[in-house]
Amino acid sequence: MKREFLAAGLAVCLCGCLRPAAYHRPAPPVPNAWPESSAGQSGAAGPAAAQPVKWQEFFAGAQLQSVIELALANNRDLRMAALNVEKVEALYRIQRAQQYPAISASATADVYRLPGYMSNDGEPDTRGQIVAGAGTASWELDLFGRVRSLKSAALERYLATEQARAATQISLVGAVANSYLALAAGRENLRLAQETLATQEALYELILRTRDAGMASDLDLKQAQSQVEAARVDIARYSALIALDENALNLLAGTAVPAGLLPSGLDVGQVLKEVQAGLPSDVLLQRPDILLAEHQLKAAYANIGAARANFFPRITLTAALGFMSGDLADLFKFGSRTWNFAPQAVMPIFDAGARKAALKVAEADRDLAVAEYEKTIQTAFREVSDALTLRGRLLEQQEAQQALVNALQETYRLAEARYKAGIDSYLSVLVAQRALYGAQQGLLSLRLARLANLVTLYKVLGGGA
Repeated sequence: MKREFLAAGLAVCLCGCLRPAAYHRPAPPVPNAWPESSAGQSGAAGPAAAQPVKWQEFFAGAQLQSVIELALANNRDLRMAALNVEKVEALYRIQRAQQYPAISASATADVYRLPGYMSNDGEPDTRGQIVAGAGTASWELDLFGRVRSLKSAALERYLATEQARAATQISLVGAVANSYLALAAGRENLRLAQETLATQEALYELILRTRDAGMASDLDLKQAQSQVEAARVDIARYSALIALDENALNLLAGTAVPAGLLPSGLDVGQVLKEVQAGLPSDVLLQRPDILLAEHQLKAAYANIGAARANFFPRITLTAALGFMSGDLADLFKFGSRTWNFAPQAVMPIFDAGARKAALKVAEADRDLAVAEYEKTIQTAFREVSDALTLRGRLLEQQEAQQALVNALQETYRLAEARYKAGIDSYLSVLVAQRALYGAQQGLLSLRLARLANLVTLYKVLGGGA
């Protein structure tokens, strides 16, 4: 009876010690909704999307979609990320295979010559032994979950790598879109500079004729010429920037982007599912970088289970079944059968605290993974809040800048008319033209910033395949 109670108590003790470290997802250390200031002035909000928006739905421009498809097929960073997933998946399969015995077939022959002085009859003799069989070598009986915990850790590392690939794809799609938009803005700035140059050249010719007729001064002519040269400088500058933007886009695409797919201006259709200001912030848990951090956290929990199992015996089995004979002709006869079975149990007794230290390391890794997971969520929350806040503010700026451009266009028209009528000097035309040109460039910058903000929202909300 005492033995039964002792065995039952030992079983309960072992079960309690070996209970795997239960995984608990940490509560997101952020508010349940975005700050009210993040709502912006984006107008009526659409339905809250439970899943990330697919890039095909977000980027509606057919040309941009084609460029993104080129990048997904040819970009080397994404290709390396995919190959890394394949590598880690193979490592997981290797670890998973440790749960099962590895059986292999073998055949050996041992032939040797015995000198005459060592033989019974004084004559030299040749002897040999041939063995053929199949067996397993050192298969561990996973009674205490060590191998299962290591398999779980390997699985979580594989899943984390898959999320890293997804994050790389989202970053690539965003980078391609931003580079495409930068190229579009550069071409539109170039067109604006060319239109300005044409206007200034026409005005320069007019002033030249009026100067020759004695109705304008040399100062007016030189001021008009300075505007012509300034426009030429801008044309050269934007031409260089366009070439650099094309090179950057080709690098991201992994191949030369056909000229027919390149943008002509910023009139690029973009679609974004509106996000309500009160949308729960736990949608961030679908972001690949957060899923990656969570898989790493789960792997850390599994490593604790493996470290705990090291406190208990490790039982391994080695067995083989085959045939042994001194003559190849008799090798597979019934009487030549042979087998061996060699179980082994290793019980740790004293290791100067190495196992306890290993368990502490595993627990510290778990705590670090928790902190990393929580930090990743906090960073994601800030990124979304910033992007939502900018969305409304950029729209306000763009509307105000458009009103400024409209006012300066009228100012420039009136200044030019007054100059041609001889009421004002050319200086008023020069000031109005410079202000209008600068306002038009500012409007292009705001349009680009607003489209880039939409791309940022796509990325920080988790993107989509």
